[in-house]
Amino acid sequence: MTTLILGGTGFIGRRAVPRLAARGERVAVMDINPNAANFDEFGDLVTVMRGDIMDFEDVVKAILASKPDRIMNLAYLLGSGDDTPHFTMKLNVLGMDNCFEAARVCGVNRITYASSVAVSGQQSAFGDRMINEDDAMHGTSQYAMHKRFNEFQAQQFNSVYGMNITGIRPANVTGPDKVRGSTDHVQCVVLPASGEPVSFPKSGFMRLPVHVDDVAEAFARVTMSDSCAHPVYNTGGIPVSMGELADIVRGFLPDADISFDADGGKEDSGNYLVDNSRLLGEFELEYPSLETWVRSIINDVRRDNGQPPV
Repeated sequence: MTTLILGGTGFIGRRAVPRLAARGERVAVMDINPNAANFDEFGDLVTVMRGDIMDFEDVVKAILASKPDRIMNLAYLLGSGDDTPHFTMKLNVLGMDNCFEAARVCGVNRITYASSVAVSGQQSAFGDRMINEDDAMHGTSQYAMHKRFNEFQAQQFNSVYGMNITGIRPANVTGPDKVRGSTDHVQCVVLPASGEPVSFPKSGFMRLPVHVDDVAEAFARVTMSDSCAHPVYNTGGIPVSMGELADIVRGFLPDADISFDADGGKEDSGNYLVDNSRLLGEFELEYPSLETWVRSIINDVRRDNGQPPV
């Protein structure tokens, strides 16, 4: 069977492709930057084509060319995009709708897409309790509002056309090569691993990191499932303050130069108490410890710099 991944050479996509190929799946990739990842090791199992998610005809052509059984849409603008509201809307909202509608007219019923933990908004809206997928959405940033509309549109396509569209809400996805979106929790690990100093505003600011490999695996498992019990799933992650994360890094790199301008920040944090039992239970996922992935990222960076692992 065949899966088409839109945005398949990006941060998550380049890790989802090998996971599907390892399952014997044929994978077609459409991306505006087709050379951003190399899948030559998979031979004919993986094909890559250039296409723009904002161009409806490009999406239709990709579907007709690859004849997929299912589609995974990871094409999105990471980060706020507040400085380019028109372009950001076209990519995030029109692009997602292009995916849904092109799949519909081409007869592809099964789609998974990336929503975001951002739809829930600030943790302060919920108090000190876990947030699940059925809770009200309070996210008001441009990014959050676009994701909220994506979820609404998916619900419409499922209801009106009987499609099988499932969303995944990644938390603060982390990995050595992440450069857009929430990056403070990445810089706290990557820069000290390269021997560089790094400073942040507040040590008490909370994050909910989850390693990109685990997110890619979640997308692979949900996409390969023909029937999901729910329309949307939280990836969740491991809640940690920036100060606590810095201490973990110093445990592996005692000379790490990580500083903070002030204490506090918890009250300004996005949601960080997120219930992911729905995803972990249904798809039998288990995340490694915070220390495990911090060490993994440090060693990824050190390997690229020609240094021994810690």
